[in-house]
Amino acid sequence: MADQHGKDQQPIPDPAVLARNMVEIAKRCRKLVAEFMERQDIVRKNVNFDPSNLASAYLEMTAKIIANPGQLLDAQVRLWRDYVSLFQTATKRLLGEKPQPVIEPAKGDKRFKDASWEENQAFDFIKQAYLLSARWIQSTVHDVEGMDPKTKKKVEFYTRQFMDAIAPSNFVLTNPEVLRVTIESNGENLVRGLDHVLEDLERGKGRLDIRMTDPNAFEVGRNIAVTPGKVIFRNDLMELLQYEPATEKVYKRPLLITPPWINKFYILDLKPQNSFIKWAVDHGYTVFVISWVNPDSKLAQIGFEGYMNQGLLAALDAVEQATGEHQVNAIGYCIGGTLTAATLAYLQTIGDKRIAACTFFAAQVDFTEAGELSVFVDEDQLEFLADRMSEKGYLEGGDMAQTFNMLRANDLIWSFVVNNYLLGRDPFPFDLLFWNQDATRMPIAMHMFYLRECYQKNKLSQPGGITMNNVPIHLNKVKVPLYFVASREDHIAPARSVFRGARIFKNNARLVLAGSGHIAGVINPPEANKYQHWINDDLVGAESFEDWLSKATEHKGSWWPDWDRWMSTKSGAKIAARTPGDGKLRVLDDAPGTYVKIKA
Repeated sequence: MADQHGKDQQPIPDPAVLARNMVEIAKRCRKLVAEFMERQDIVRKNVNFDPSNLASAYLEMTAKIIANPGQLLDAQVRLWRDYVSLFQTATKRLLGEKPQPVIEPAKGDKRFKDASWEENQAFDFIKQAYLLSARWIQSTVHDVEGMDPKTKKKVEFYTRQFMDAIAPSNFVLTNPEVLRVTIESNGENLVRGLDHVLEDLERGKGRLDIRMTDPNAFEVGRNIAVTPGKVIFRNDLMELLQYEPATEKVYKRPLLITPPWINKFYILDLKPQNSFIKWAVDHGYTVFVISWVNPDSKLAQIGFEGYMNQGLLAALDAVEQATGEHQVNAIGYCIGGTLTAATLAYLQTIGDKRIAACTFFAAQVDFTEAGELSVFVDEDQLEFLADRMSEKGYLEGGDMAQTFNMLRANDLIWSFVVNNYLLGRDPFPFDLLFWNQDATRMPIAMHMFYLRECYQKNKLSQPGGITMNNVPIHLNKVKVPLYFVASREDHIAPARSVFRGARIFKNNARLVLAGSGHIAGVINPPEANKYQHWINDDLVGAESFEDWLSKATEHKGSWWPDWDRWMSTKSGAKIAARTPGDGKLRVLDDAPGTYVKIKA
């Protein structure tokens, strides 16, 4: 509706409808709290409310701040100056001027994208006041001197979590878009939002399992993970998929992919338009992929070594039976890459040359600079985690997913709180987020070994630091050609960490840096014309990751064609295409198989 001057007027809410909805909201809030308390173990068990030992960490930080009052005074003066500038610009806006803002959201910060955050003076002030306070608190914590580095990292991480949580965009009265929708709908958005909260609690069995996408929009094997193929091998831990050829000729040497088992394998086979598996098949590779089972208590004691024996080594045997080829080229993604590196070192030690060349997608083998996930692996938290996992023999998939979501809380937690609960909207169908929520369980033996020996002690990077099948392994003795892909904005396997790991292998390793993050940097088909990648063939000569990057050449678009050029030279001559079932292994099922459909 427009006034006599042609300007849009704010709709006036219907008092009766608004009152009815507020009563309904109050009723549902009572039900929400009652159901939440009923489902929690807090009332019935002695629960550790501080498994991360944050109280001790913040106590140490406070003691260091008190010991240096001059530094705290300087910080307070900086904040006072910032707020004086903010009040000055606010006054100028009241007088009709258009001053430059004191602070603006970081590039890519979607919390303040609504036009009212800038156009409305009150909300612009709220936004800038929050950003100034967040910057001040986080910089003050960062500048504290004398703290234990690991403790400081933990404090900085959880301080950021707190500041993300109290952002004005997360509350009804300080989010202009939510206020506008609430008025326009007479509060119906909040009623729907509470319905979404109750549904998420029900689905999470007491834990708030926030929907990131419409779970009914996708079905594995119907409109996602649909590249044609067959299951040609199965054991208790994994199924091995062989994909049907798309070309008359294929490279002689097969390609075996080991995906992470933290989520399902089909991150590499989402829709046909962004499927790496389909792209590789279309480019003449005979592709095999391990599909890990979603483990239960029966597999509680299978360790990292077991994942090698029943996973990668069993897959190598199966590929040879299926194709007659003794040697394969391999790809390992994330923790699947960590396992592949350990397996390569093991095979090198025992004189087994079945892997001829290997690619690592966002995989770490040196955990010195492992990023913010290292915040979760101090001894207190590992003991708490081991105790929790001992009840069932595994870690619930939702717990692992929540940890990863915290690394990008604004994008993967709070944006959905606002959309689903405050605006009352259904999440948008998105294949990547569907996969992200399709988490798997972690067996206690494997998970604790990985966290302690790799993340906490960094033994994999140490010659002989880890033993596989009673054989001390040495990554620096691996001789096969290697191709490392890092992602510049990766929060899980930071590019600097991948760089350190690649350098262990010296002259036989090639590093390519992709734009974007852990997933989008890897899953970036050339046809999308997105992002960029950097290449510098002098890995050993670089003094640091920054030095390597400063001398790297930037190329537009996907790194996939560069990988294809590299891998094709290591895949042998072209031969007649192979069809699943032609070899010594019979077809057991259609791809994507049965293990991928087991829910956590």
